[in-house]
Amino acid sequence: MSTIERRAHTTEEPVGVLVSRASQQISELIREEMQLARAEMAQKGRRFGKGGGLFGAAGLIGILAAQAFTATCVAALALVLPLWASALLVGAALAALAAVVALFGKQQVAKAGTPAPQQAIKSFKADLAEIKEKAHR
Repeated sequence: MSTIERRAHTTEEPVGVLVSRASQQISELIREEMQLARAEMAQKGRRFGKGGGLFGAAGLIGILAAQAFTATCVAALALVLPLWASALLVGAALAALAAVVALFGKQQVAKAGTPAPQQAIKSFKADLAEIKEKAHR
C-alpha cells in the first residue's frame, strides 16, 4: 500500500490537513521528478557531446589528412600511375577514413537516444495517473 493510499484511509483528520498534506506530497513528487529529469538529461548530454566530438574529429582528421598527405601521396603514386589515378586513390582512402570515424560518432549519438528525459516522463505520467485515480475515489 502506497503512502497516498495509507493516508487516504485515515478519515479522522480534517479535510484541510489532508489537502495540505497532499499538496506537500505533490510538491515533493514534482521536485523528485525534476531531479530525475536533470540527471537523465545530463547523461544524454554527455553522450551527445561525445558523439558530436567524434563527428568533429572525423571532419578535422579528414581536412588535416587531406592537407598533409594529399600532395605527397599523389606525387609518389604519380611515379608509377598516371597523375589522375594517383589523385583518385588518395582521395578515396581519405574519404574511407572519414567515413569510419563518422560511423563511430553516429553510434555515440544513437546510444544517447532522444533528447527528452524518457524515464522521468514515464515516471511522472505514472505518478499523475495514480494521483488522478486516488482523486476519483
